[in-house]
Amino acid sequence: MRSLQKKVQNFCETNNITGTPESRLMDTVSELGEVAKEVLLASNYGKSALRNNEKIEMEIGDVIFSIITLSNSLEINIEDALDKALEKYNERLAKGHLGSESLND
Repeated sequence: MRSLQKKVQNFCETNNITGTPESRLMDTVSELGEVAKEVLLASNYGKSALRNNEKIEMEIGDVIFSIITLSNSLEINIEDALDKALEKYNERLAKGHLGSESLND
C-alpha cells in the first residue's frame, strides 16, 4: 500500500494539491457521503438489489484518494494502520464480538 501512498503524493505534488489534515478529513467525510448517496440511489433506497455501479466505484475511488491524502498529511502508513485495525478486530472476535464495546476501543 505504500506504493499507493507514494502515487497519490506524487499526483498531489505534480498538481499542487495541498491541504491541512482538517481539510483532508472534511474531504473524506464529504466523499463518503457521496458513496452513501449513490448506494441509496442505486438500490432505490433499499428496495432493490445493489449491483456493481460505475458511479459507486468512482465515489469509492474518491474516498480512497481522500483517506490516502489524509494519511499522507499525518505521515501515517496506511498499511500499518490497517494491520493494527485487523489485529484489533481479531482480538474482538476472540471475545465474541466485532463491534466496539466502549468508546475507548
